[in-house]
Amino acid sequence: MQRHSSNADSNSTHLPLVRRLLSLPEPLLLGFLLLLWLVATSWVRPLSLPDEGRYAGVAWEMVRSGDWLTPTLNGLPYFHKPPLFYWLTAVSLSLFGNIEWAARLASCVGAMLSAGAAYLLIRRWMSHSISRWYLLILATTPLFYGGAQYANHDMLVAGFISMAIALTADAMLSLQATQPWRVQLLGGWLCAALGLLSKGLIGIVLPGGVLFFWILLGNRWRLLPKLFWWPGPLLFLLVASPWFLLMQQKFPDFFHYFFVYQHFQRFSQSAFNNAQPFWFYLAVIALTSLPWTPWLIARWRLKHDFHDATTLSLRTLFWLWIGVITVFFSIPTSKLVGYVLPVMPALAALIAEGLANVTRFSWRWKFALVAVAAAMCVGSIIAITRADDITSKPLVATYRQNASPGEPLVFLLTYRFDVPFYARLAEPIIIIDKWDQPIVKDSWSKEMADAAKFRPSAGEKVLINIPEMRKILCAQPVTWVILPTSYIAKSKEFNSLEPMAKNSLYALVKISSSFAPLNCQ
Repeated sequence: MQRHSSNADSNSTHLPLVRRLLSLPEPLLLGFLLLLWLVATSWVRPLSLPDEGRYAGVAWEMVRSGDWLTPTLNGLPYFHKPPLFYWLTAVSLSLFGNIEWAARLASCVGAMLSAGAAYLLIRRWMSHSISRWYLLILATTPLFYGGAQYANHDMLVAGFISMAIALTADAMLSLQATQPWRVQLLGGWLCAALGLLSKGLIGIVLPGGVLFFWILLGNRWRLLPKLFWWPGPLLFLLVASPWFLLMQQKFPDFFHYFFVYQHFQRFSQSAFNNAQPFWFYLAVIALTSLPWTPWLIARWRLKHDFHDATTLSLRTLFWLWIGVITVFFSIPTSKLVGYVLPVMPALAALIAEGLANVTRFSWRWKFALVAVAAAMCVGSIIAITRADDITSKPLVATYRQNASPGEPLVFLLTYRFDVPFYARLAEPIIIIDKWDQPIVKDSWSKEMADAAKFRPSAGEKVLINIPEMRKILCAQPVTWVILPTSYIAKSKEFNSLEPMAKNSLYALVKISSSFAPLNCQ
């Protein structure tokens, strides 16, 4: 009887919480459920390399150094991207610790923004039914689901780009309908500023391009002055410009490196990694949106209600949203899958309109399709987890369990971005490599060499040339070294060492100053 009473008390305790959740307004309830879905597997896999390890590592350096103004990579100023992702991730790591889901929380925030943008637009101007299908489709699209659990800048900037487009479009539609519009417009400018702080100029260029063509095709030129209502640009400058001006004041070459090299040269030149053909993103969208992509055909078969000008206008916006962004990212030779994430809300919106209006399939068949899509999302995470055999997590675990205080960790001919994060290192790591030779290829070593130019004195301390290796390894009684396994096999100095831990490409070895090949005496 006592056990039964305990169970009853437990159930009665949880029931009020469930009732409160169910009594929430629909947007809040759906948003809460979406958040639970997106974070459910965000802890499963280790940080992927190089991106997740790199960006989580930069955020960790902010936490351990206390310098939240200048992003650093191994103690060196790192200006490949603006700081907003690092700031959000650093806050998350400060609150929850160095765990994978905390490193990915900023991307989840971006996903929530992406989802909410078109949802509120569709709910207000089209249909509640379509807005619900939109969330289900977007949440179970593998590219969106995976992007929400990938710790880099792509999903965060996608969220602000989507919000900037949706809020500004809502402002224009409200203005035409003689309804309040200024708050939405200010929100659009704010999101553009935050997009700029997330990943650079695309935060303003992409929403600006989509909205420009929408205004052009919709014959809304008379509304253009309203778009530039003076508080909007002023808010943009107040939010976006201070960090860039401070960095330029602190590092005179910052503007050239960040805007000219990292933006314009990467966009226009072919000397960077990940070269792909022009049609690459069409294939990415089609394949990573399965099983939903075929339902875009249903959208084409819908009869257009040309009497509903608002619905037609939003359809045009969604197609332009997909087209402008896809074409923009298809122009450069260098392409990465995550770049196309900003098109996902518009794609899901068009598919949702088609699916919601298909009457020959019952709701049971439609929800069966949702279940298949959800299984594909989770299955893709499991597949990636099983395939990841280069994570440094086991190497770091061995180092933390066996290293005594004062025994340093050194990299030889490599830099594993996830090591500082997992090891919670308080200081930059010495990297021994051929730093006296020119580095042309876009790689981790070029990132380090470029970063050292902004702070040469720090670079001299952590970027050590091969001829000085003996001096570094003899400086302490014991030194732990992470290096390529291929180098161990062919090296005269290290081929007799037994790795303490290793993965498919890299090994952790423990080297004593009494190790004969070093000849430390």
